[in-house]
Amino acid sequence: TMLRISDPSKSLPFYQDLLGMTLIDKLDFPQYDFTLYFMTTLPEDETYDLTPGTQEAHDYLWSMEGVALELTHNHGTENGKGEKYYPGNQEKDGFGHIAVNTDDVYAACEKLEKAGVTFKKKPDEGRMKGLAFAYDPDGYWVEIVSRNNGENDAQKTKIPNEYNFSQTMLRVKDPKKSLEFYQKLGMKVLLEKHFPEAKFSLYFLGSSNVDESLSCKEQFQPVLELTHNHGTETDSTFQHNNGNEEGKRGFGHIGFLVDDVYKACDAIREMGYGMHKEPDGGSMKGLAFAKDPDGYLLEIIKRGGLDFGDAKVSK
Repeated sequence: TMLRISDPSKSLPFYQDLLGMTLIDKLDFPQYDFTLYFMTTLPEDETYDLTPGTQEAHDYLWSMEGVALELTHNHGTENGKGEKYYPGNQEKDGFGHIAVNTDDVYAACEKLEKAGVTFKKKPDEGRMKGLAFAYDPDGYWVEIVSRNNGENDAQKTKIPNEYNFSQTMLRVKDPKKSLEFYQKLGMKVLLEKHFPEAKFSLYFLGSSNVDESLSCKEQFQPVLELTHNHGTETDSTFQHNNGNEEGKRGFGHIGFLVDDVYKACDAIREMGYGMHKEPDGGSMKGLAFAKDPDGYLLEIIKRGGLDFGDAKVSK
C-alpha cells in the first residue's frame, strides 16, 4: 500500500516508534527529487539488521512474503512546498484507511493520545464501540482494531506484537467485478460481512500465501478490505476517486510481486480494465501499473526486484 507523505521526519517515527513497524528499506532518487520508505510489521522475535537503502535490503524487500507500507516523499513538501496531500474519506473517495490490530484498543489509544496522536474517533465514541480511528501526521485514518474475537481470553489471538499492520480499506462500486478481479490475481476471500439495514458489505481478502484456516484477526499479515455501499453497482454514473486525481492525491496504489511482469500483465490486460503503464513504458522498464475495476492502480513488480536507478547506500 502506497501513501504519499509530506514529512518523513514525522511519519517515520509515527509508524516506527508508535505503531511498532520496522523501516526495512528505502529507495532514494535525488535525480527525481523523491524518496520511498518501506515499512512493515516483523514478528516480535525477528531481528532486522539490514541497512535500508543497501542492495541487501533491496533483496529482502523484493522477495519478502509479507506486506509493506510504502511511504512516498516528494522532496520539498516538508517545507510547505508543493501539494498538500489528501487523506480521503470525503464524498466518492475510494481509499478509506489502513489499520493495525492490537490486544487492547482502549489502552493503545490512551498511550497514543499521551504521545500526541489525535483521533477521528475514540473507542467509546459513535455507534461502534471498541474500535478507534487515529490520524497519522498527514491526516490519513489509521483504524485501531481489537484482536480479541470475544470476551473470553481463549478467543484472543496469539500474536505477541503490540501492533501488527492489519489491513488496507478500499471502497468498490461493484463487488462482483472486484472480487473476480482480485481472485484472478490469486487473492483469497477470507471473510464477508453484510449489513443490509445499514446498506453496506465488507469483503476481506488475503494474499495467495495466507493460511485460510486462520481468521482475519489471526492473520499476522494485512488483508485487503473492500467496502461496498449498496446501490453503487447499479449507478452508471458513479465512480470512486482513486487517489491520483489532481487536488486529491494521497493514497497512490497497492502493489503485487510476481515472477514474470510481462506474463502477469498479459493476463491482467485480458480482464479489460486497462493499463496505466505498460512494462516497457516510461523510464523504468520491467514494472507496470494496471487498473482494477474501480480504476485503482496496481503496481506489478518482478519478485527479486530490478535496478531502479536509486542512489544506494553502502554497508
